Amino acid sequence: MRKSWILILLLVTTTLFAQTRLDKPEVYLGVTGGATGAMVMFNPTVDQSYLLGYNGGIVFRYIAEKNVGMQAELNFSQRGWKEANGQYSKQLNYIELPFLTHIYMGKTNRFFINLGPKISYLVSEKALINLASTEPQQTTAIQNPFDYGLCAGFGILFNIKGNIIQLDTRAYYGLSDIYSNAKKDYFDASNNVNVSANLAWLIQLK
Repeated sequence: MRKSWILILLLVTTTLFAQTRLDKPEVYLGVTGGATGAMVMFNPTVDQSYLLGYNGGIVFRYIAEKNVGMQAELNFSQRGWKEANGQYSKQLNYIELPFLTHIYMGKTNRFFINLGPKISYLVSEKALINLASTEPQQTTAIQNPFDYGLCAGFGILFNIKGNIIQLDTRAYYGLSDIYSNAKKDYFDASNNVNVSANLAWLIQLK
């Protein structure tokens, strides 16, 4: 039920803003990259601090309505967790596809908000620190490579003769679990959570 209401809210937000069509659509293509801080929300709880990594990829943005457009990305993203005692950390490498509503204010230089769903697939996993291999999350390989959830963030961009330089920050909350959560399994929940700060360069195609 919670997932349904979140998706409905995203659709309503898009509908409310998408009222005035532009004379000419704005189309952008570019690259983005930055730093990430990741955790996994385990239940039962595992004490953690953020695991640092990076993310980057390509961005496509299409704006046909005043103050709102859509944005799709294809990214590589490092996630995972770092246990607070310093004995164990694991890096999870994903290919991800965010599909975002892009809400903006301003003409040349703009403040914007991006929000929407994201789907991901795990391409590799690696223990970065392994001084203790006794707990279930330390001894078990990731069981669910597909991941999906919601992301939202905000930023500012500067348009310099059709070249867009932008800074943004984003948070992601996974709605799926990386480990199985049947009654016989140890974890009831194990969902990805991460934040990122990114710098992007886009070219306005038309």
